Amino acid sequence: MVPISLTYLGDLRCEAVHGPSGVKVVTDAPTDNHGKGESFSPTDLMATSYGACMSTIMGIVAKRDGIALGRFTVAVEKHMTTAPPRRIAKLVLRFVMPVALVAADRLKLEAAAHTCPVALSTSPDVQIEASFTYA
Repeated sequence: MVPISLTYLGDLRCEAVHGPSGVKVVTDAPTDNHGKGESFSPTDLMATSYGACMSTIMGIVAKRDGIALGRFTVAVEKHMTTAPPRRIAKLVLRFVMPVALVAADRLKLEAAAHTCPVALSTSPDVQIEASFTYA
């Protein structure tokens, strides 16, 4: 169990504090939903968590199996529904991975990414498009 405390700050903003580390994150409602869009929205954090979780699982597998993963990037696009109820409709994740990874390691890491806890906890109603480019 990881304790996280939240405080509603008013004006559609919340502050979350990660219990073990004390790190704070502030959220704001997006401009298309009555907010100022001055920080991550809650659904932005979900989209971010999806990409970070996939990346973390690949890192765990690489460390466990002695794969020289190195640095890589992920671009995440969050698409919301246009009709009620308001929810995330689609996430597009574009991974740019190190070109030096051999084919077998690429397959292993890509498969592992799709088993991350956030992916496994996301509604099947959310369309996921994940692509991996090696450059």
